[in-house]
Amino acid sequence: MTFTNRLNCGHLGIADVGRSIQVTGWVDALRDHGELLFIHLRDRSGIIQVVFNPGNTPQEVCRLASSLRNECCVALTGRVVRRAEGTENPNIETGEIEVAAESLSILSRSETLPFQISEKAMLAGVTRQDETVSEDLRLQYRYLDLRRPSMQDNLMKRHRIVRCIREYLDEQGFIEVETPILTKSTPEGARDYLVPSRLHPQRFYALPQSPQLFKQLLMVSGFERYYQIARCFRDEDLRPNRQPEFTQLDLEASFIDEEFIYRLFEELTERMFAVGGINLPRPFPRMAYREAVDAYGSDRPDTRFGLRFIEATDIFQNTSYGIFKQILQRGGCIKGINIKGQSEKLSKNVLQNEYAKEVAPSFGAKGMTWMRVLDGHLESNIVQFFSPEERQAILQRFGAQNGDVLILVADASYRTVTSALGQLRLHIAGRLGLIPGNTYCPLWVTHFPLFEATDEGITSSHHPFTSPDRSDFDPSDREELLSLYSRSYDLVMNGEELGGGSIRINDRGLQQRIFQALGLSESDVEEKFGFFLRALDYGAPPHGGIALGMDRVVSMVLGTDSIREVIAFPKNRSAYCPLTDAPSTVAREQLAELSLLDLAGDTPIPGTGEKREMIDHLSWVSRIAVDSKEKFFIEAALDEAARLAELVRKKAGDEEPLYAVVDVVNRVREDAVPRRSPLAEKGEIFKNAPAVKGNFFKVASILE
Repeated sequence: MTFTNRLNCGHLGIADVGRSIQVTGWVDALRDHGELLFIHLRDRSGIIQVVFNPGNTPQEVCRLASSLRNECCVALTGRVVRRAEGTENPNIETGEIEVAAESLSILSRSETLPFQISEKAMLAGVTRQDETVSEDLRLQYRYLDLRRPSMQDNLMKRHRIVRCIREYLDEQGFIEVETPILTKSTPEGARDYLVPSRLHPQRFYALPQSPQLFKQLLMVSGFERYYQIARCFRDEDLRPNRQPEFTQLDLEASFIDEEFIYRLFEELTERMFAVGGINLPRPFPRMAYREAVDAYGSDRPDTRFGLRFIEATDIFQNTSYGIFKQILQRGGCIKGINIKGQSEKLSKNVLQNEYAKEVAPSFGAKGMTWMRVLDGHLESNIVQFFSPEERQAILQRFGAQNGDVLILVADASYRTVTSALGQLRLHIAGRLGLIPGNTYCPLWVTHFPLFEATDEGITSSHHPFTSPDRSDFDPSDREELLSLYSRSYDLVMNGEELGGGSIRINDRGLQQRIFQALGLSESDVEEKFGFFLRALDYGAPPHGGIALGMDRVVSMVLGTDSIREVIAFPKNRSAYCPLTDAPSTVAREQLAELSLLDLAGDTPIPGTGEKREMIDHLSWVSRIAVDSKEKFFIEAALDEAARLAELVRKKAGDEEPLYAVVDVVNRVREDAVPRRSPLAEKGEIFKNAPAVKGNFFKVASILE
């Protein structure tokens, strides 16, 4: 059979009535009316109804058609006819026509399906309710799940979004360049996936968390405008919208500033969302990091609705309310939100027993204060502790009116207040339906801190190649470092970070000072970034870039609940693939070939097997720092231990090993039991046991 004349099912229409055609695809649904048999035939383009009528279809074709089952793969020929009036199906694009079958070939039969694939109803005006199928089952049979029109539509629209990106960036003079997948492990905020090398035993490649250093090297190389639809890998704890391998739009350009990135990506984002029929307002507003946290409790605020934080610390500076007074004496703060007109939906019981006692503490707050406005006055169980001046100040500051509900969080920690209140804001908005549907609010978040404080010192907020807002800083002054801002920016929409980037450092001296501020030694810097620093010595241009998470962007454009709905073969929430059973064990021969087994070939070894790298591995696992001088003595101790172990192995030969642990003295009589032996102290006499006695004297003779 040839398919030269094959037509797409979903592309047929009224204009094809009377035409003889060939169509192929899968049986989406069947309906047997006795003498008449109807099927929905589905291919990538859509669905067409086919009728097998003994009046004009050969009997052998009708008999063959009666053996069809869902998801059989078939090819057939027939004539396009208009459906009888009243039998049209508005649920499918081709609902005004059908194909009167003339021949049928079953190309492949299908076993019983693990779940229903069809998403279309046979009857006009009736839509089939999708059955609930576990995600792991869908992923196990992903090749069947991907046959569903909705899944195919997701991936085809993803293709169109990526095509839109390539067309637009080509117009702007960008070129697509691929960067290595097997590369060097460098610290970028998450664990690397490591790949052992067979040709270089006990050496490892790392899968890239991003093409960060390579795209900057392309700028040093003079390409000026680069992009890549890049595969990236991060071995980190998963969240609902996170995958161990993901795709990002990676872009870098030379001789630019932040305004170039803003203009470029606002238009690109507008075009991408237009593929999903979404019109974005431009220009995108901008908000500094400090304002985002102070007003929304997040560096990726959802601005589709109000509930901005209201500062209330100063209102209670002279309060007699004990809890607030203690918090403010410890340098704390008080912030709140006004939930306009929701008093009837948030009863006293809900506010006091649910939110104050359960929800707020689950977000890290030690408590929550609530008040409602009734007849122009505040009502709650603590209002009595506020002075008339404080009550009036609250009403004015919060713009409170009858029916409003005020929620306040107070704590000695500013971060606790903003974080807890930010999560409460989202929880309440979701509960009360305050978040408008089909609304998209893009936002640039800017002026991030360059560094963040940690228990060990400081770390980069983005990555160590981000340019600071000024270069005249002391890398040893912790307080000054924490006051620096970065030239970085995040693109946020509806509370999701779609991507981020920064203007980079192109001066070696400044880059070294950043490494110094991060506490990296010269040897660490040389080992991890030496090749990159040397490139900065050869006329590196000013440059910057950005990366967008494509899975997250496409998911938002298409309105899916999870990024797994827009990825062909994703992992589940445990980073496991039910389809291929990955990750899986591998043959011992493969491990041996990669030098991942010990000398006896029995067990995998930790680290890389070499002394220095083993020490680094143990230092990292134990979180105990080891400097270069200490490494020398540890290496010497390992050498001595290996020498002694080899000596014992040679002396022991094939003798049965000693299982009983006994104390050993320099000189012993053959019939003696060591006096300090724990076994002897317990009265367990084993001197007449030949095996034990023989091994005992063997150990003694070796040590002598």
